[in-house]
Amino acid sequence: MADTTPSSPPAAATTAAQPTTPTASATPANPPIEPATTAEPETLEADDASTSDGASIEERISSYTASLASSAVDYPREFGRRYHAFRKGSYVLPNDELEMERLDVTHAMVVSALGDRLYLAPLEKEKVHRILDVGTGTGIWAVEISDLFPNAEVIGNDLSAIQPTWVPPNVKFEIDDAESEWINTKKYDYIFVRHMLVSIADWPKLVKNVYDNLNPGGWAEFQDMDCVYYSDDGSYTEEHETWKWNKVFTDTCEEMGRTARPGPQLEGWVRDAGFEGVKHQRFKCPMGPWPRDPHFKDIGMLNLIQLLDGLEGFTLKLFCGYLGQTREEVLVMLAKVRKELKELAFHGIFDHHVVYAQKPEDAGDESDEA
Repeated sequence: MADTTPSSPPAAATTAAQPTTPTASATPANPPIEPATTAEPETLEADDASTSDGASIEERISSYTASLASSAVDYPREFGRRYHAFRKGSYVLPNDELEMERLDVTHAMVVSALGDRLYLAPLEKEKVHRILDVGTGTGIWAVEISDLFPNAEVIGNDLSAIQPTWVPPNVKFEIDDAESEWINTKKYDYIFVRHMLVSIADWPKLVKNVYDNLNPGGWAEFQDMDCVYYSDDGSYTEEHETWKWNKVFTDTCEEMGRTARPGPQLEGWVRDAGFEGVKHQRFKCPMGPWPRDPHFKDIGMLNLIQLLDGLEGFTLKLFCGYLGQTREEVLVMLAKVRKELKELAFHGIFDHHVVYAQKPEDAGDESDEA
């Protein structure tokens, strides 16, 4: 069940940074134009061979795009795991089969936590023609939402091409970086952003991109975690190996500028972007099947599975690549964490936050609508 009243742990600041106010200047508003001092770029010469190599421009474009696609799936391996190739280094979690399985388990956990719902925004099906799933991962959410909106075009983007090839006809996947400039000829009626923690350097920019790429009256929904663990009964303390690991993990993510705690801050970012009708709900995700309530017991079991499967992926690149620890040191530490989790040594919880909001109906729209 949703809990809309904030409680432990203390949330991170929920307001986005304000833009810097320009300071007054004594410089005239229209200073005199100075002669250009930059050297003129060299004249470009045509390659005569480029028009006589026997290949049509269509063939050459096809070959070039195939090469780009190949480079995007030429996945590097580090610390015994496989990572994405496109925008290499901007995402610290792996993209191999083990991680894909974990992502699908996490999806099942979150859907269950939300009462078997894929989304919470009050969508009207007849008004939803284009849906974007940002950071689609395995594509499981996009495929499932396409069944609920069979007349809508569903697009999922991600840094890695790990999505299935056999999908419903209204689903399409693209390799893209959500932090790059968004270039779309058509806007969306619903944009869904889930579990982008540890991957986004500029959250206010991402949220503004979502706003700008919605049709007026369109909805956005952000679902993300606060990865600081806690307990309601005091059973989880600083003495636990899991607490020590979690502290280093979250602190390191902050140092890198890619927070592991976006959940509590989502509402502030969404309000600052100009959305209206902002709703924020918080869902507890127990870390193991320790709750008495059968609903939370099931959520806890799914959460335990994804945590155990994900520990190495969460940790290796951060602790080895960024902090300089050896793989052996990390594995010894994770063995202690894994032991605590399996023994249900504490009643751990982390929070899953959902924020949804609408772009004003009277918002300007300078591009083509769907």
